[in-house]
Amino acid sequence: MGKMTVYHGSYTTIEHPDIVKGRNTKDFGPGFYCTVIREQAQRWAKRYSTPVVNVYTVRMDTSLKILEYREMTEEWLDFIIACRHGEIHNYDIVIGAMANDQIYNYIADYMEGILTREQFWMMAKFKYPTHQINFCTQSALKCLEFVASESI
Repeated sequence: MGKMTVYHGSYTTIEHPDIVKGRNTKDFGPGFYCTVIREQAQRWAKRYSTPVVNVYTVRMDTSLKILEYREMTEEWLDFIIACRHGEIHNYDIVIGAMANDQIYNYIADYMEGILTREQFWMMAKFKYPTHQINFCTQSALKCLEFVASESI
């Protein structure tokens, strides 16, 4: 992988990202989440009263353990369910589609037995594309270089 630009929506400038370990369980576990889709980062930032989009350059370190889901698959779904249940994985970086609020509602319904797997996939496939990269370890964060932040 070469150099790429990623974005992080926030309420402040983040020149030195850190691993976020909160009570909330996330799609790909604890970490620092970014996206290659600027508009997605802007939507995320607009949840705050002072929306800021941080811009970073990424140079992937090929010695890191990287998991990438190029599309929403059964494995992607199972991985998100495990992470949202608080299970720990040993990847440095995880890349894939984001289970946005609507998709997460479908996942929750599947987990509760309200939807079958087949029904989940029928509903999920019609949603707009999303993307996320979770930098899960301190080693992974070293791949990020802060470029700028912009208030939106």
